[in-house]
Amino acid sequence: MESSKYVVIGAGLMGSSTAWHLASGGQEVTLLERDVPAGAFGSSHGSSRIFRYAYPNETYARLVKEAAPLWSQLERESERTLFQQVGALDFGAERNPTHLSEVLDRVGIEHRLVEVEEARERWPQYAFDTDVMWQPTAGVVDAEGAVDAMVTLAAKAGAQVHTHWEVAEVVEAPTTGYIVRSTEGREIHAAEVIVAAGGWLPNILRRLSLPKGFLDALPTFEVRQEQVFHFPYEEVLDDADWPTLIHMFREGDALRGDETKRAIYALPGGRNAENRGLKVALHNGGKVLPSAAQQDGKVDPRNRDWVTRYVERYVPGVVPEPYAEATCLFTNTPTEDFIIERVDGITVVSTCSGHGAKFGPLIGLLASGVATGNGSVPQEFRVPR
Repeated sequence: MESSKYVVIGAGLMGSSTAWHLASGGQEVTLLERDVPAGAFGSSHGSSRIFRYAYPNETYARLVKEAAPLWSQLERESERTLFQQVGALDFGAERNPTHLSEVLDRVGIEHRLVEVEEARERWPQYAFDTDVMWQPTAGVVDAEGAVDAMVTLAAKAGAQVHTHWEVAEVVEAPTTGYIVRSTEGREIHAAEVIVAAGGWLPNILRRLSLPKGFLDALPTFEVRQEQVFHFPYEEVLDDADWPTLIHMFREGDALRGDETKRAIYALPGGRNAENRGLKVALHNGGKVLPSAAQQDGKVDPRNRDWVTRYVERYVPGVVPEPYAEATCLFTNTPTEDFIIERVDGITVVSTCSGHGAKFGPLIGLLASGVATGNGSVPQEFRVPR
């Protein structure tokens, strides 16, 4: 029977990163993936995610600062380009650019508050409704490329990688620690198990041989099938001319008679969008699912219409007709905080809520430290017990 000291479940950004750091540190590790690394049924497929330092929470801003050199390390070791510096723009009354600026002052990140008229002149492809925080060293990371790089590096360092290996359960074993069993009946003995299953976590959580007290203390996971749309650039612009954007505002809701908080993000679409369009999405605008197993990959036409209307108003530099669209998964916690917690010999890694990609190489380092007992994580990531 196959055995490994560490078994990592899930080969998305967080699982592949954990396997990379464990294997690079000389640990015996096996990486299991129910489909393929960064596959279409998870949260890490596609070539473009926002890399930004702007957070209202200082903890996360500092963690982005820690993640940046690890992205550079990953690029060097894999000999791949995974980061494109295009800068980032944050605006809108609900985004509060002034507060973001104060946080980045404390963290020590280059940035500048730009008055609305100057911003309109400098970036005419966008239409701004408030002053803007400009963060020049932000940009876009290649999520799928990063997964491929980390899986490759983990394998080169000795990790075993099994694809199309769907975990059915993890049960305690008298001498070895745990048995990880597949839906087809295959088994791997493991001393330690790291679970980085993303949107599939709710589907297997109660089959992981975890104490009831720990399970009861976990926050509720909300899995959403999000939708993204790609709008073609006007001829005079390409990817390098488009800083990423986060715009937060309140919009009247005629049905409810009140206002709804909206968060929009936009970024160059990358190679999956043929490098010719802007990727735009409404944050948490998709339907809620029990788990990733219930996704259907269907775009809601109401979401498409809303995003298109937004683009018509706020993004004059694109043609307001999407030429491509896709669904993806967000796995949210109520506070949007990540979870990295070990109980007995199982470490649960849930970096989620739609803002985890930028931390990918760092999360694996933190998770491997928790699993081996040689590291710690911010208190916000712990599960109170």
